Amino acid sequence: MTQTKQIGTPRPSIHFAPRRHWINDPNGLVYYGNRYHLFFQHNPEGDTHGNMSWGHATSCDLVHWQEHPVAISHTEEEEVFSGSTVFDEANSSGLGNAQNPPLVAIYTSAYRAERRQAQSLAYSTDGGRTWARYHGNPVLDRGSSDFRDPKVFRYTLGDGPYWVMVAVEAAARQVVLYRSDDLKSWTYLSSYGPAGAVGGVWECPDLFPLPVDGDAEQQRWVLLISLNPGGVAGGSGTQYVVGQFDGIRFTPDEPLETLSGEREPLEGLAWLDWGRDCYAGVTFSGLPLHERILMAWMSNWDYAHAVPTTPWRGMMTTARRLTLRSIGGRARLCAEPVLPPGRVAEELAPCTLANGESLVVQLPDVARIDFRIRALETASVELRGSDGSVMLTFDGASGRIHLDRRSADVMGHPLYPSIDTAPSLTRGSMLDATIVLDTGSVEIFADQGSRNFTDLAFLGEARVLTMHAVAGSVSVDELRVLNLEAR
Repeated sequence: MTQTKQIGTPRPSIHFAPRRHWINDPNGLVYYGNRYHLFFQHNPEGDTHGNMSWGHATSCDLVHWQEHPVAISHTEEEEVFSGSTVFDEANSSGLGNAQNPPLVAIYTSAYRAERRQAQSLAYSTDGGRTWARYHGNPVLDRGSSDFRDPKVFRYTLGDGPYWVMVAVEAAARQVVLYRSDDLKSWTYLSSYGPAGAVGGVWECPDLFPLPVDGDAEQQRWVLLISLNPGGVAGGSGTQYVVGQFDGIRFTPDEPLETLSGEREPLEGLAWLDWGRDCYAGVTFSGLPLHERILMAWMSNWDYAHAVPTTPWRGMMTTARRLTLRSIGGRARLCAEPVLPPGRVAEELAPCTLANGESLVVQLPDVARIDFRIRALETASVELRGSDGSVMLTFDGASGRIHLDRRSADVMGHPLYPSIDTAPSLTRGSMLDATIVLDTGSVEIFADQGSRNFTDLAFLGEARVLTMHAVAGSVSVDELRVLNLEAR
């Protein structure tokens, strides 16, 4: 068995990680006061899940983050589970005033003694620096032990405006929707599910509109549902469903089977990410209607407590701009990473690799790699460092792509080694992709961001890329490497 290697420093350069202790789900993402506010599940007292509180960090560019003191702390009575934050501009809640409307956090109160979960409020009138709990908490209680993760947004169509809450009954695999005029009193609207992937509990839903191919007349709504276990790559994962929302209920464009089984049926569903380490992703509020930026927790509950970093454990994915694009006759959710501009470290002229040939490129520690290749048979891209390697393989005949990280195992955990697979959406022989490398992670965005992999991978130093024509020739139309070091 591989021995676990404790990695003390550095923290990632272009991903958020805390200075100390445990984090998991991003919470309360909101753009306010010319800052992106990232709240997150945080144990301020240790490096394992527990004492759940809301940590807080802010950024001007979604790359450089400043960590702040804990925003909403656990108490003897409750832990502070996931939720969302809105700017109550009209002061509908009465928690601020007309001159100084509040930021309102809607979070899950996880009551320790009763093992009950209900929805509560906290508010800030100083731009998110300090928070107070609402005296009337909880504001929505179903008497359930699995009612959590409220995402709240302002709905302005139909007989709006009013607030809509999208939450889950986790064990029942149901999304439940409520409405409110003041964030305090909530009325049930409808439910969705179980449908699609139901191999684990449902968590961290999100619901938002996006135009298809940039056409506002062709707007659809996207429902994100995280589940654990039961993800397509094993363990934690996030499915999405495209449909319509009329202010009361969500209706998918296509009915979904209810699947809890093996990879092949699950591959027929739509997944936010085909890798192992993209979970609980939600989008920022406070942005223009059709601007959607998502962040997710870069880990997997299968082995999250074994991630060998110290004194911190847990980090976030890159922020990702979401769009809907018509691909293969369907509206597909696509993601583009938000990255610093970087500087060119290497750029190769177009070339052809004959069967069995390779090319090798030195990589910066923090890198963006853009490439476009054509292969009728098989091509591979290996990323190797002093501590291990990952291998991306492209099957030009089927269009499938695979990410193998079995040679990057520094955890020694039996569930960490993996081969992830994304099916073809168009069955083309061309692969166009961006790879983002940072300390401890590999993110791959393929085919306009419609097929993505996010994986923890501790490669070490002295990194190189090797592109190889495994079977048949490979046309390398583009290969460019940018140094993204942000510190």
